[in-house]
Amino acid sequence: MSNEPFSKEELEALAAQGMKAGEDPSNGSESQIADGTRRPEDEAGSGHETVVRTVEFDSFSGSAGSSVRAGMDLIMDVNLQVTVELGRTVLKVRDVLALGPGAVVELDRHAGEPVDVVVNNKPIARGEVVVVDENFGVRITEIIDQEERDVRAKAA
Repeated sequence: MSNEPFSKEELEALAAQGMKAGEDPSNGSESQIADGTRRPEDEAGSGHETVVRTVEFDSFSGSAGSSVRAGMDLIMDVNLQVTVELGRTVLKVRDVLALGPGAVVELDRHAGEPVDVVVNNKPIARGEVVVVDENFGVRITEIIDQEERDVRAKAA
């Protein structure tokens, strides 16, 4: 099939013969579809056999809950940076260099106040400091809602 446009005579012949627009009248009895493939009825005489297969899809038997669980399994091994923030302070470089063993750094929170649990630099919860087998830990007492997270992000 040629990529050249049809001439006026070919278009008139096409309309007169009642042929489909995708066929090339210059090919005579052998016709092709516009994308260059042969029509199935033309293949029968050429010795080629057209095979038609039905599409088979896998059955969808999973429930929404199991697909969510499968999605969670994909991210279970992702590392997150978890920080517990007791408080903050601002120091000058000379004050930091003057720190040594036994130095006390005053924070902006009082003893006994809840600490912030921060995941990847975003506060997600508050809790209280506990001691477990001579190690420090945090007992979560409150999950921070989205509105408060947005307010804290704007303030920072």
